[in-house]
Amino acid sequence: MSQRIVGVFPGSLAAHHGIKPGDTLISINRTPVLDLVDYQYLTARPSLEILIEGENSETRTVRIHKHTEDSLGLTLESSLMSCPKTCANHCMFCFIEQMPPGMRPSLYVRDDDWRLSLMAGNFVTLTNLPKAEMDRMIERKASPIYVSVHTTNGELRNKMLKHIHADRIMEHLTRFADNHMSFHCQVVLCPGINDGPELDRTLSDLASLAPYALTVALVPVGLTKYREHLYPLRPYTQEEAHKVVQQAEAFQKCMLEKHGTRFVFPSDEFYQIAGLPIPDAESYEDFPQFENGVGLLARLRDEFETAMRLDPDESENRRRRVIMATGTSVAPFMRDLLDRNPIPGVEIAICPIINRFFGETVTVSGLITGQDLIDQLKGKEADEILITESMLREGEDIFLDDMTLDQAQEALGIRIRPVADDGADLLYALRGTED
Repeated sequence: MSQRIVGVFPGSLAAHHGIKPGDTLISINRTPVLDLVDYQYLTARPSLEILIEGENSETRTVRIHKHTEDSLGLTLESSLMSCPKTCANHCMFCFIEQMPPGMRPSLYVRDDDWRLSLMAGNFVTLTNLPKAEMDRMIERKASPIYVSVHTTNGELRNKMLKHIHADRIMEHLTRFADNHMSFHCQVVLCPGINDGPELDRTLSDLASLAPYALTVALVPVGLTKYREHLYPLRPYTQEEAHKVVQQAEAFQKCMLEKHGTRFVFPSDEFYQIAGLPIPDAESYEDFPQFENGVGLLARLRDEFETAMRLDPDESENRRRRVIMATGTSVAPFMRDLLDRNPIPGVEIAICPIINRFFGETVTVSGLITGQDLIDQLKGKEADEILITESMLREGEDIFLDDMTLDQAQEALGIRIRPVADDGADLLYALRGTED
């Protein structure tokens, strides 16, 4: 498969050797370049024999000798994001199958592409890999990747994912370990299905692959009100969530003694459902699954308290009223954090937003819509409303229901300020300063 070159960085090795936009990359070291993963892998070598086809259809060979870390400097027309491999499963807990109709098409896309896992940290199930692709992963040393395991019981995994090849998960992961490839794991827990003894089995199986199995995140199943004709699932009770946390923390203790890592990490949501305090930041080691909602609140608290200590408030005349709009699950944590760390001159109202759009069982802040925000804050007074940036589409001021930030601000008559998941940014936003 050839790759059309659309950009050549000025001063790069490629530019120095006469490669131009519009040329076509045929092969590197006589190996076809299937995608960006191949390109990065093949160009990491110190000696390159590059077959190029010019716009006049003539081919030429370009030989380049370089340091291993030097970039070749090409931008290819194709990208992983333009043609991701999609999911072939029908998981009993799939969140996308619980989405309401009529939303923007991108919200219904289910990618399951190991290349995106390698390059962007997306979780994959490994059920849609033909042998040739698995072999390519091994040859390219695609590591670390992020794997949605859910259970290592093959029969149960077939049932949960509804895919004939789902039961091969330990075969795949063992092959990764045998080839010194590392991976992070995710387990979406469903009450009475893959928790309890099944979770013990899963954790033990994955721990047997350490140190190549790096971490396991435990995430409670997310359920919306749009579950008609889907597998009957229910949310975790406080008692059940407490048991999951206890089970995980007992396993952590064993893994610390044996491998020097806690290995398994319940998500923040499990602690919130259980009504348990969020552990200290140190308990999350280097936050390996931060993007999966594991340790986000511990790091936020640590950053917030550090910022208050290093940048004490010297304002004497500030008078400011702020509303913090949050998901219902995180509201108690935020109240506790701000009660223990008051900000002089700032009156803060924590307003948990009940999710009417997806259903009240959805309690996280990132799935709050603009309309729910308006309906539940209408008539309230404040100088500013703070929301998490995760409520908005990445890089744009648009909520999940396609309402814009400007529309929400106009409806409420109050400025809405998106805040990053960073404790220092939160402190400065509450104070009304930029930094």
